[in-house]
Amino acid sequence: MAISPARSAAFDILLQVDQQDAFVSELLHSPVYQKLSAADHRLTTELVMGVLRWRSRLDEEIAGNSSLKLNKIDPEVLIALRLASYQFTFLDRIPPRAAIHESVELVKRARKGSAAPFANAVLRKMVDSRVEQINGESVSATPDLSRGFAHPQWLVERWVRKFGPGIAREICSYDQQTPKSTIAIREPVIIRELERYGIKLAPGHFLASAYRLIAGDLGRLPAELRNQIAIQEEGSQLVALLLGTGYRILDCCAAPGGKTRLLAEGNPAGLVVATELHAHRARLMKALVPASNVRIIAADARELPFTTSFDATLVDVPCSGTGTLARNPDIKWRLKPEDLSYLQERQVGILQSAMQHVGSGGRLVYSTCSLEREENEDVVAKVLGSDRSFRLLDCQDRLQQLQSNGELIWKDLESLASGSYLQTIPGVHPCDGFFAAIVEKI
Repeated sequence: MAISPARSAAFDILLQVDQQDAFVSELLHSPVYQKLSAADHRLTTELVMGVLRWRSRLDEEIAGNSSLKLNKIDPEVLIALRLASYQFTFLDRIPPRAAIHESVELVKRARKGSAAPFANAVLRKMVDSRVEQINGESVSATPDLSRGFAHPQWLVERWVRKFGPGIAREICSYDQQTPKSTIAIREPVIIRELERYGIKLAPGHFLASAYRLIAGDLGRLPAELRNQIAIQEEGSQLVALLLGTGYRILDCCAAPGGKTRLLAEGNPAGLVVATELHAHRARLMKALVPASNVRIIAADARELPFTTSFDATLVDVPCSGTGTLARNPDIKWRLKPEDLSYLQERQVGILQSAMQHVGSGGRLVYSTCSLEREENEDVVAKVLGSDRSFRLLDCQDRLQQLQSNGELIWKDLESLASGSYLQTIPGVHPCDGFFAAIVEKI
């Protein structure tokens, strides 16, 4: 029996994530794996994301059935074992014998043939002594949250301290679910065109222009139609809308371009200057954001190559991404506590640089997709503490404006606010976790 294309692809992607610190979202959408059939790509995605979401739980079960400690098992062998363990535990439609056979064959394909008998023995023992999943409803204490929902304990402990055990549990539970794709659509005629290609949509939770994908494959749409829509999480869309209108708009750290596109569409008479550090990502943006009022520049946001002043600036900084673990589960195994101080230093530098280009009376939105104080409130406090020419605005005022003009359909505005800041929380809100602060040049 040959190894299925989906399992081969899943194994290769997981190995790259493990050994090269590659980003799973980029790999799954790379040209190499886009050549898979629709069915194989869905299974590949299920296997990769499932293994990453539940990695610590899978490793616990492997360790309990292995004669070797995990750190003594070759990475290729361990990944093959994780793939089989995930299928045993979470995918009822795949017979255990098929999962065992293909994982053993993956070990051989990786030139670890001498480990094949070991892998076979471990997997058969796992099937014989299979442990049922922990009932998530009974999980409450921090160690159980970490184990039951497969999150690093240090991260869960932070959330318990900041949000309390109840909300921490909601975050962990949300992270383990497959999120729906959301798209931004401003022209209703596009919805009718999508329906012709089998795309079924439901209204968004937050925004009138957001729609959740219920059925269909956006990747199979004709290029002309595909270019008229933007796949973008609702919380991300909300951050872009916070900025409002302007004639000269700066979008720092703009790739992949979803927020840039919304800014351009919402300000057709304005000029949007978007900067991106990496030249190859800037080139991709030019294809994804075709609006004529957008200028894309490859530049470090800490050293912007112009002296222009802007009346509206979005600073969506690189961050830990702890608010997006449902979509990017690889982050939780890559991130370390000490990374937060490095990220904060970088974020402060970017924000300070962008503030130098805000004109008198201009607004700036600082945002992250992080739940961590070091990257959010602490960055804003540190920068405003050293620059008295800016003042912090209350985000609820802007949220009320968006609600009044019909763009924001979410009713409970208070739940979106953390003091003067915007903070969406996975599980509490039906979206990823985003933070935003609005400041104004005095």
